[in-house]
Amino acid sequence: MSSRTICLTPELHDYMLSVSLRETEILSQLRQETANHPRSNMQIAPEQGQLMSLLVQLLGAKKTLEIGVFTGYSALSVALALPPDGKIIACDISEEYTAVARRYWQAAGVSDKIDLRLAPALETLDALLANGGAGTFDFAFIDADKENYLAYYERSLQLLRQGGLVAIDNVLWHGRVIDPESQDEETIAIRELNDKIAKDDRVTLSLVPIADGVTLAMKR
Repeated sequence: MSSRTICLTPELHDYMLSVSLRETEILSQLRQETANHPRSNMQIAPEQGQLMSLLVQLLGAKKTLEIGVFTGYSALSVALALPPDGKIIACDISEEYTAVARRYWQAAGVSDKIDLRLAPALETLDALLANGGAGTFDFAFIDADKENYLAYYERSLQLLRQGGLVAIDNVLWHGRVIDPESQDEETIAIRELNDKIAKDDRVTLSLVPIADGVTLAMKR
């Protein structure tokens, strides 16, 4: 037994993937193409995508939200797990990055499940709320500009049903959250979000040390 989360060495991480990762061929192809992208560090880990896939199935999710798409790995992971009538509202501002995503969504046969909205995410979220979307989503994933994380979290909570789940990426921020010398806007924003959620009695909380840290918060 251990009272602390173990440190994953590269060798142990490889072993973990070898006995747990069930990545489809299309997901693997997308991940490999994204590895050559200049912003490849924005790609989520495959085990993280698999966790999200499991979560949406456990939730019985049909209507989900994604804030930050990049080349589409996370959306594809979720879309493949959704039922035929499932839907993702996907928010991004980059036509260039999401063009890659569209290709793979089409190849995987899930493009009809993904409603990509190219606009500032807060505009899309506010429009969803204005059009009666509050309390209608089962799952939300936040992985976009960190300065707006608090705003994305608040709107996601409004859009989620009771028992719905929000997953937030990069909450450990490569360890910079505990570095007193890291005082850039992104790091400060993540610290503020983490402090906010830790005290937020509207949710049931778990911070999972997978990849760069993922907070899971279930709306009560």
